[in-house]
Amino acid sequence: MDSLDQLEQQSVYILREAFRHFERLCMLWSIGKDSTVLLWLARKAFFGHVPFPLVHIDTSYKLPEMIAYRDRLALEYKLQMVVGQDADAIREGRTFPATQHLPDGHPDKLSRVDCCGILKRDSLKGTLQGTMPRKRMNLQTGQYDPDPDREPYHGVIVGARADEEGSRSKERYFSPRDKNNAWDVGDQPPEFWNQFKTDFAPGTHVRIHPLLDWTELHVWEYIKRESIPTVSLYYDQGSGTRYRSLGCGPCQAPIQSTARNVDEILVELRSGKLRNIAERSGRLQDGKHGLEELRRDGYM
Repeated sequence: MDSLDQLEQQSVYILREAFRHFERLCMLWSIGKDSTVLLWLARKAFFGHVPFPLVHIDTSYKLPEMIAYRDRLALEYKLQMVVGQDADAIREGRTFPATQHLPDGHPDKLSRVDCCGILKRDSLKGTLQGTMPRKRMNLQTGQYDPDPDREPYHGVIVGARADEEGSRSKERYFSPRDKNNAWDVGDQPPEFWNQFKTDFAPGTHVRIHPLLDWTELHVWEYIKRESIPTVSLYYDQGSGTRYRSLGCGPCQAPIQSTARNVDEILVELRSGKLRNIAERSGRLQDGKHGLEELRRDGYM
């Protein structure tokens, strides 16, 4: 058994444990490579069927290729696809792109982190808690209809990896949040020798991280081995650049790279060329502590 087989078995075990212990369970799908590998693992864990909803937070600023890819796979895999969005904030222009014409210091001008707080963190919390409208894909029409289910999700599966970013290295496989989804880094249960705490008080919000021990290289090796479809934005289309991490269009930058397929990305990663460049360096909102602050307040 090689390292990928071991990681796969561990992740499948955690997914099945989550399904066994949490009645109101969902999985976040950002459409990126990590959560798509997680989706693939979920289909393996449950023999081709994903028995819980997939939740995507649509900021309206995702690149079109990402949304088209999401909807294509949702229909192909017959997923319970749920989308959350703060439509009011978008309509009222309470976003980073919509306020950049305002002078510095104007009270209505939003930073990238402010915008993430509204369109990602708060929208995620409202969607998970059922306090904001949800839409669910109609697999017959391919359209999104209002979701009558407004009950909160208590178990939330997330594709976070410990090596991707500093705050994620502090996570546990089963990580409790408080009633507002806030994360207390100093109050996490110990996890030794594959023993995980899953007997939380009823109604406790728990984030579940089956990919915690995977690395960026593992993810791409698994994508290669399993022939997992991925968004074309990860590959150079002739410009000499590609995206290494996917987010909102106005807040992400590509890296210099001529890797045109999975094999060439693997060569690039194994060469050490990207060793000293953070995987999320193109995510312009992260800054020094931006992502950790958002995650402490409930973001994924």
